Amino acid sequence: MQLKPNHQRAKTAQLLIAMVGVVYIMMLISSYWQYGLLQDMKSGTLYSQEVLETNDLREQFLAIVFLMLYITSAVTFILWFRRAYFNLHQKINHLTHTEGWAAGSWFVPFINLYRPYQIMAELYNETAELLAKRGFKRKVKLDTTFVGIWWFLWLVSNLLANIVFRMSNSATDIDQFLNLTALDMGSDVLGIILALITIKVIKTYANAESFLIQLKDEEETSPVSEAV
Repeated sequence: MQLKPNHQRAKTAQLLIAMVGVVYIMMLISSYWQYGLLQDMKSGTLYSQEVLETNDLREQFLAIVFLMLYITSAVTFILWFRRAYFNLHQKINHLTHTEGWAAGSWFVPFINLYRPYQIMAELYNETAELLAKRGFKRKVKLDTTFVGIWWFLWLVSNLLANIVFRMSNSATDIDQFLNLTALDMGSDVLGIILALITIKVIKTYANAESFLIQLKDEEETSPVSEAV
């Protein structure tokens, strides 16, 4: 079966994840301002209701924008991820999972803690091995180091987000809100790093996939020599 184009999906996913990263930066700045506001209030500084409402509205607006972009970027990432695994299935018949798991594994409890990583690592490893056999080893660098870092940060980011959410529901005094805001800033910094690494993981594989697609024209000819 012919491979399906996936380059545009990769570009779209990278763009939206970059936008998420930008919103993370904006939320980090907003949280920093809020942290200063809370520190001033703790030391006895009085602020008008208008100032406090402006702070809350800014935080709420950024949270809504982030949620919308985050969901959209997640959808585009999964669409790219599934298409990449589908394409590899057309070249290799011994992959561990079906193509549907590249999407479904993100939504099944417990399985979503490890299977998306397994599939991403398999994409990297199997594609690297196949392209090396076909003479593209010098042109393609697929190192799973960043895949491991990407997944570790993804898990930590989700754990931290859950902690922040639980704290936000129980915070009642200034000290608790200070701790919550500080933790939120840490979560934002982690999110920025995760966005950058996710973009790298997508871009690296997308570059390799462009060579994978070329194999459809070379499978009926002799393999390209390593020396070429």
